[in-house]
Amino acid sequence: MELDLAGMHQLAAGQGIDPETLDAALSEALRLAYLKTPHAAKHARVELDPRAGSFTVWAQDEIPVEPTEDNPHPAPTLGEEYDDTPRDFGRLAAATARQVISQLFRKAEDDKVFGAFSGQKGKLITGIVQQDVKDTSNVHVAVGDVEALLPRREQVPGERYRHGERIRVYVVNVARGLKGPEIVVSRSHPELVRRLFEREVPELVSGAVSIMAIAREAGARTKIAVRANTEGVNPKGALIGPGGARVRAVMENLGPEKIDIVDWSADPAKFVAAALSPAVATGVQVISEKNQTAIAFIHDDQLSLAIGKEGQNARLAAKLTGWKIGIESAEAHAKKMAEAQASTSGETAE
Repeated sequence: MELDLAGMHQLAAGQGIDPETLDAALSEALRLAYLKTPHAAKHARVELDPRAGSFTVWAQDEIPVEPTEDNPHPAPTLGEEYDDTPRDFGRLAAATARQVISQLFRKAEDDKVFGAFSGQKGKLITGIVQQDVKDTSNVHVAVGDVEALLPRREQVPGERYRHGERIRVYVVNVARGLKGPEIVVSRSHPELVRRLFEREVPELVSGAVSIMAIAREAGARTKIAVRANTEGVNPKGALIGPGGARVRAVMENLGPEKIDIVDWSADPAKFVAAALSPAVATGVQVISEKNQTAIAFIHDDQLSLAIGKEGQNARLAAKLTGWKIGIESAEAHAKKMAEAQASTSGETAE
């Protein structure tokens, strides 16, 4: 039966699909279509002839085998192949061919998109917010000719996304989905802040400065711990920039979110004290390195600053350091220590 295989090969080549892939998909699709026709043989294969521009359905019938005492239920054998191409198969064959080509083209396009974006996972990209009237919980972001998904869980509380607005997003995941590649992006991910700083701070790119930890409550506050890898470099100063220009450029992408930049330290006591910034700890007592618990002592007039609104500052400090941090009044602690010392001195005098 006739089929314009040469034309199909030409179309497929334009999409980067090799002839063997097209022929294999087309043969299988035609075979399945044949099996749905009346009186079709159970065993069949389709042979394509690209030169002649035709195809043939070769079928085989099952031949029963006489049972024997040793083999009471023998499997049937297959007879010789014969041409069983249905005479009225032309219209169905053409429709099947169109469907196969459409599927292959879609897969080729999906593969192209997946290949382009698979290397973007964990990176910062810029997209344009698309209007989405069907699903108000998710936001679609156009990145070139591709749409990425900004799910509600990856959005910043209180942040509005207006149609046509350009936004920077962090690529959380790129995966193959039932309807093509699925690109999930985020505005609330802590790594978004890291990537924004990398755009502004050459010392991060060169390795002179490293961001060691990030704790973020998106839309409210982020704490970043930094250290210098090159002598003479001020890591906090590098991120802040001249006149605060660098940190200000990052904050412009984050709305009202505040950013605290602190010095990282391998010494848990020093790191915990720094993490509680902008409050100043008079001292930190490590209770258990194994359980990572510590107590920070803060002056009474800075206790509320150390704890933060609804406990936010203390909570972010704990996330940043990975330690459980208790906060106590420095004055109350000093009084308690003085009373304990006086009690000990009195017992000794007696």
